Amino acid sequence: MSIYNLSVKTRQGEDFALSRLKGKVLLIVNTATGCGFTPQYEALEKLYETYHEQGLEVLDFPCNQFGHQAPGEDEEIHAFCTGKYKTRFDQFKKIDVNGETEDPLFTELKAQAPADEPVKSFKAKAAMAAIGKISTSCKAAWDIRWNFTKFLVDREGKVVRRISPIADPMELEDSIRALL
Repeated sequence: MSIYNLSVKTRQGEDFALSRLKGKVLLIVNTATGCGFTPQYEALEKLYETYHEQGLEVLDFPCNQFGHQAPGEDEEIHAFCTGKYKTRFDQFKKIDVNGETEDPLFTELKAQAPADEPVKSFKAKAAMAAIGKISTSCKAAWDIRWNFTKFLVDREGKVVRRISPIADPMELEDSIRALL
């Protein structure tokens, strides 16, 4: 199945058909404004600025399931991101990415890429182990572990990479260039 068969909600609560992005390369991220990984917004914005005109779209989905690190209403979250990190990419309505109330988009993303790419360094492995111990919404092996899990989607709507929350978004740059 292609993600282009799905719709999501804008931060204003309107339906947004992902088919509108058909033919684009997508970087889809579950985010949080109060997370230790929040500075990744800088790299996400850099990728967006560099590759948007060539067909990259960054889709930001705030999620409060991990340590309640995405407090506030959608417009408050948006104001924080645009003010502090100068983000210009699309930010959607706050959602759940795991469990009974998970958004269908993340159900499909996880079905296509059921696991993060393995982390390599000892420090990264230790960080992921610590996250695994505190992530209460992660019940199944394919669930999202924490904020800032990143999915790279090709122009046909298929996931080509899923990288862990601790991975710098810039690790996707070569893959983004290849897909563009």
